[in-house]
Amino acid sequence: MSSAFDQPWLTIIGIGEDGPAGLGDEAKRIIAAATVVFGGARHHALMAEIIIGECLTWESPFDRSVEAILSRRGSPVVVLASGDPFLHGVGATLSRSVVAGEMRCIPAPSSFSIAASRLGWPLQDSAQISLHGRPLDLIRPHLHPGRRVIVLTSDGETPRQLAELLTSNGFGASHVHVLEAFGGERERVRGSRADAFDLAKIDPLNVCAIEVAAGPGARVLAFAPGLDDGLFEHDGQITKREIRAVTLSALAPRHGELLWDVGAGSGSIGIEWMLCDPSLRAIAIEQTPDRAQRIARNALAFGVPGLAVVEGQAPPALQSLPEPDVIFIGGGGSESGVIEVAIAALKPRGRIVANAVTLEMEAKLLGLQAEKGGTLTRIDIARAAPIGGMVGWRPAMPVTQWCWTKD
Repeated sequence: MSSAFDQPWLTIIGIGEDGPAGLGDEAKRIIAAATVVFGGARHHALMAEIIIGECLTWESPFDRSVEAILSRRGSPVVVLASGDPFLHGVGATLSRSVVAGEMRCIPAPSSFSIAASRLGWPLQDSAQISLHGRPLDLIRPHLHPGRRVIVLTSDGETPRQLAELLTSNGFGASHVHVLEAFGGERERVRGSRADAFDLAKIDPLNVCAIEVAAGPGARVLAFAPGLDDGLFEHDGQITKREIRAVTLSALAPRHGELLWDVGAGSGSIGIEWMLCDPSLRAIAIEQTPDRAQRIARNALAFGVPGLAVVEGQAPPALQSLPEPDVIFIGGGGSESGVIEVAIAALKPRGRIVANAVTLEMEAKLLGLQAEKGGTLTRIDIARAAPIGGMVGWRPAMPVTQWCWTKD
């Protein structure tokens, strides 16, 4: 996207709770000279002593304010933001509509940076996550013993809610630091063990920093694919752990891709797909209502609340879904038209992985491989189990896997 303007018309300025005192001379000059200043009511109040122009407060929905800013394109506009506007901030939002050459940004330190400096934590060694207006469940994949996690919160209730989530998942021994109102007169840093959280009257402007400690049975989500079956709620309809690990390898997740998980069962494939990288998306298609509800619960329990669940039978349920980059078929693929519709929906160079445990589905995959190519793999797994008073190998149902890339 190119720009018709020689000079930036939009200036985004990051500020802190210390108001003008925390700004450089240039930022203060730009704010004082602005004819219109967009921001939150708190931003306007903090800068009241130097704002001369018109103050326009953010509207709801926020799109209205974006439209108001864009309607002034070419005329000087100032936007006030908290901290670093391009870290989970308004700068990131406006950059979708305004090219870099049309704007300039004067950032302040981010809340992550300030929190790390207050606690003496190397920022590069700390996980950073925004839960501002987002589900708390997003923190779950970050809960590993010894890890430090810095969390942007929504309000004064979030720290207690985080402590409750930690405790209910076996991380009650974790220490929760609550850092309030950075840089202002109300700034303070307090802390509490999660399972004994007793902090009251927490300022709505706060950041939580968690030193994760895991107790016995804590729900730790390993980084490797093939998570323990017991972590999932299921009725037996689940791609078993070892098969799931091989299947995730075959699906080969890449940045920003969308997966269709057709016949999702417990949702384990879509969930582990999304755990590979925050940019990944997935849609779980499941015809059984109980299983569809179970998938949604599993998605929350694994910290991927963005997993979309479509209740319906394929192939009709596949109509009108966003075009996928990758498709997994683990159930119902032998039914008429499912694989054919899936192949037609794939983007060019899209990938499909199908697992067969029935002879009917295996026959279909053999035919597809003969017709279209791709690879066939036979996966046999056996686990040691008691046999009488001794132990022997108990084989699981073998799986035939077809992998194919669309031309």
